[in-house]
Amino acid sequence: MLYGRRPRVLQSLSVGKCVWKIGVLSDTHAYSIEDIPRKVVDSLSKVDLIIHAGDFTAMGVLDGLKKLGEVKAVQGNMDSMVIRSKLPIKETIEVGGKRIGVTHGSGAPWGIEQRVRRMFDQVDVIVYGHSHEAQNKVIDGILFFNPGRASDSFGILMIGEDVEGEIISSR
Repeated sequence: MLYGRRPRVLQSLSVGKCVWKIGVLSDTHAYSIEDIPRKVVDSLSKVDLIIHAGDFTAMGVLDGLKKLGEVKAVQGNMDSMVIRSKLPIKETIEVGGKRIGVTHGSGAPWGIEQRVRRMFDQVDVIVYGHSHEAQNKVIDGILFFNPGRASDSFGILMIGEDVEGEIISSR
């Protein structure tokens, strides 16, 4: 659970609802935050939480993201030993009463959803990367969310009573 942070309150016609806005990226393959498209960085500066699903490549990206806000992250197969020593292979976080599993993924693109699914019990969302192919679909009641390669796309998760994902072009 995230402490010390309050979600944005989005107003409906009759009742205010607490909704968490989460920026999601993966496969940045960069050396610093300056290497990430400006559109991505600008969007991430306006969210409640940033999730990175691995393959930073260098510590400068993680350090830069932490200057924008709270970051939850996992290591990827292309990450340096420094990053691998600091980040887990997988993590489960709770946001707004929803459980989110985060991992990078591995292997060929086909079958990646089944492989990442086996890594988590009782989650509402699985955020992953590795394939460089954006994905936003529900399988057996779980949202599988891959933001794609950061130079091409990133994602926004809205967590309220329900979970909604959106893939956004980085260009």
